[in-house]
Amino acid sequence: MTEATDDVEHIGIVLETSDPERAWNAFRFGITALEDGHDVSAFLLGEGVEAEEIDDEGFDVRDRMEAFDDAGGELLACGTCLEIRNSEGSEVCPVSTMGDLLEVVTTADRVLTIG
Repeated sequence: MTEATDDVEHIGIVLETSDPERAWNAFRFGITALEDGHDVSAFLLGEGVEAEEIDDEGFDVRDRMEAFDDAGGELLACGTCLEIRNSEGSEVCPVSTMGDLLEVVTTADRVLTIG
């Protein structure tokens, strides 16, 4: 680990898009951070809650989400954003609240927002 990242233990990712490439890259980054020994939480907000349903030949977002979960990442989804879309959480991505987002943002050493 480099000196610049020695003080970064927890990384928060806020995903606000259903763009296949951006969502895929968000989870690739999360997996890389987990493999490097960081704790990582990802919160899906707005269009981001649609990530699990993305069907794109070039970017297998669902696979990267599952790999993120398998690697020990915490994955949360805005319950209100899911409700607006008549959708539900899943085992990989449970329904969460703004309080959960607040916790992700206030406990993370660094927060990355991808929108």
